[in-house]
Amino acid sequence: MTLDVHTLNQGLLAGTGVLLVAIVAVRASVRAGLPSLLLYLLIGVGLGDAGLGVSFSDAELANALGFAALIIILAEGGLTTHWGEMRPVIKLGLSLATLGVAVSVGIVALVAHFALGMSWQLAVLLGALTSPTDAAAVFSVLRRVPLPRRINATLEAESGLNDAPTVVLVTLVSASGHHGALNFLGEVVSELLIGTAGGLLVGFAGAWLMRRAALPSSGLYPLAVLSFAVFAYAGTATLHGSGFAAVYVAALVLGNSELPHRAATRSFAEGMAWLSQIGLFVMLGLLVSPSGFTWKVLGIAVVAVLVLTVIARPVSVLVSALVQPIPLPELGFISWAGLRGAVPIVLATIPLSAGVHKATELFNVVFVLVVIDTLITAPTLPWVARVLKVARRSEPRDLDVEAAPLERIAADLLMITISPKSLMHGVEVAELRLPKGSSVSLIVRDGSTLVPQDRTSLRHGDELLVVTTRKGREKTEERLRSVSLRGRLAQWNDDVS
Repeated sequence: MTLDVHTLNQGLLAGTGVLLVAIVAVRASVRAGLPSLLLYLLIGVGLGDAGLGVSFSDAELANALGFAALIIILAEGGLTTHWGEMRPVIKLGLSLATLGVAVSVGIVALVAHFALGMSWQLAVLLGALTSPTDAAAVFSVLRRVPLPRRINATLEAESGLNDAPTVVLVTLVSASGHHGALNFLGEVVSELLIGTAGGLLVGFAGAWLMRRAALPSSGLYPLAVLSFAVFAYAGTATLHGSGFAAVYVAALVLGNSELPHRAATRSFAEGMAWLSQIGLFVMLGLLVSPSGFTWKVLGIAVVAVLVLTVIARPVSVLVSALVQPIPLPELGFISWAGLRGAVPIVLATIPLSAGVHKATELFNVVFVLVVIDTLITAPTLPWVARVLKVARRSEPRDLDVEAAPLERIAADLLMITISPKSLMHGVEVAELRLPKGSSVSLIVRDGSTLVPQDRTSLRHGDELLVVTTRKGREKTEERLRSVSLRGRLAQWNDDVS
């Protein structure tokens, strides 16, 4: 097909139409308590051979596009993750992403081989494909459930970290089923170590450069940060390391560094991740053929869901928690909240593109499994949280903090928005007790500017302009967030010098 202006117009019309429908569908999915991925997959199926007749069957192209989308999704996950919240549970998250995945793969593979009669290669692939959780699927549902930050942080850490080892495992098993155990393990560990080292190197180097770069437009900062994350993936993958480990680690370092326009960068990354998710799910829906959903496929998918939900996931969570024990009710919720999303389906394109025997049937099994697992798990998460007594009342929302560098001096201008639930409402400027070298220089209230005095009371919706030295910026942000969460009581809980 020749690409001309007419073809371009038709493509843009169809593409933006699907995109707008998908965006509107987010609202419907939130009300139903389901991840939006199900609606996107259905849109893709409706556009495919069984619906409007759009033909798409290129597994290699789907694999490449799926990886591209996952790179952006993982980058967004790293950029929007607060290291301060993840640090207390990083041992458990890392254990779930490695030891937990290994336990889950082993249990599913044993059942698939001995109970379902699958070859060892297909059995291990089924276990590997269905073990990783999906951050987009998990958190699109968890937004409705007020949970302790420890649970959210654990699930976020697991979802961000378990993609890398799973991708390496699926790729190696798809390439050949004859790796020696030690060589196989050595190659997995080697790729993960190279990926982690590459991500740290690019992340810290990128943060150092961004802090010293005075770019002519604020819109270039988010683009540069995301480019660093993608560069980490590409550079590490070229060196035969785990690109997925590199992109997440690099984004995590960048997202928790003192970068200019950090809030705008995170918003840009979230928008790109939404675009990637929509395109990814619709494409995967196009790739699948409903005619392949035979009774055999449905039977294998149902058995696999039961094994995952009742045996593999709970056991893997319990074993992983040996490195960092937490209360059993919280472990129970983490076990139930292990939603599968786009990641298993994308990974299923690897054996498909590699020409593995019965890979098409395996892809269909994984597709059906994800749908069943989501329909069972997602709507019941609020109920499970209440039964296990891990749900709690909503906390005040955090502040929205934006930062811009001030040239000529080592200082930053922070733009703070006081959210409707912030306990900073009613606090006087003097009661903020900001660190030395920081001050509130201006308040924007109801469209008007106000030069604050010590006795000026802050209100919901106020936008504060805070000037701070670059060295004191982190303490200033911590102090502001503390007052937002605790109100005047924060002055008794914090010792700010």
